[in-house]
Amino acid sequence: MEQNRNFDLLTFGQVLLRLSPPNNDRLVRGDTFVKQVGGAELNVAVGVALLGLHTGIISRLPSHDMGTFMKGKIRSYGVSDDYFIYDNSPNARVGIYFYENGAYPRKPKVIYDRSNSSFYSLSIDEIPEDVYGATRCFHTSGITLALNPKIRETTIEMIKRFKAAGTLVSFDVNFRGNLWTGEEAKACIEQILPYVDIFFCSEDTARLTFGKTGTAREMMKSFTEEYPISIVAATQRIVHSPKRHTFGSVMYDAKKDCFFEEEPYRDIEVVDRIGSGDAYISGALYGLLANDFDCAKAIQYGNATSAVKNTIPGDLPSSSLDEIDTIIKAHNSKGPQLEMAR
Repeated sequence: MEQNRNFDLLTFGQVLLRLSPPNNDRLVRGDTFVKQVGGAELNVAVGVALLGLHTGIISRLPSHDMGTFMKGKIRSYGVSDDYFIYDNSPNARVGIYFYENGAYPRKPKVIYDRSNSSFYSLSIDEIPEDVYGATRCFHTSGITLALNPKIRETTIEMIKRFKAAGTLVSFDVNFRGNLWTGEEAKACIEQILPYVDIFFCSEDTARLTFGKTGTAREMMKSFTEEYPISIVAATQRIVHSPKRHTFGSVMYDAKKDCFFEEEPYRDIEVVDRIGSGDAYISGALYGLLANDFDCAKAIQYGNATSAVKNTIPGDLPSSSLDEIDTIIKAHNSKGPQLEMAR
């Protein structure tokens, strides 16, 4: 069966159209929008593809011109469209979100217009049966679970089928208070944790959503004691201002009973933080899948990929493996460094 797993990673989630005023203009006063493509699970698939692994996304798009625009953009990043499902109905629509950049003391702002899009009605019967044995790893997030009862049912059943086929399951809690309550998230996610191998959950979410107590490391380890989870990762972001962040993470390997951490990236010059958490997951999954589940490598790639994504406009990362390797080397160097890459 392993020889038929043509993909290293398949993700499942809604692909969104992002509309943003240029630069630091505001939604209430600007006359122009920049059109981009994003979405949590797509961001992960793109990041892993750019680092050199074979990825695809399972999603449902309208068959009209906006769906074609999205498909072309996704394929341009090397992400497969083999498992795109198309909506030919007259009511087919894409999910949209509007994003406004922040500048201290004004925070960034997001407005969603994603309900009743083509993705929302996707049923398990529309997913090709061969997908479950087609990849080494499957990834989705709490955002997808939170969208509506129909897509939640589909996602949970997909997770069970991937696990039954011997596929690694990766899950990011990615809690969004504007989509569901902490109690709803906890009740739903605890249903799928018995099937999860790689679990991404921030310290704040562990406390507020799952009611965990103790240190970050104690909470991370407790997930592996309660469920058959192999690896838990928690990001640690300090927001000094909308334009200046510090970013790091901790990872726990349950099999080795060992924690992994490195010096965080300090005073990142933030251009656009949207997608930086997804970029972390893409780097971490690349590090795990490409390096025989070496958590030290996963931490390095996750932190570097996220730090760099903060400096890039739009949802999607754009860093090659060579660039990330160079950034990791510079991050670990103690000596003088060149001002410019040339």
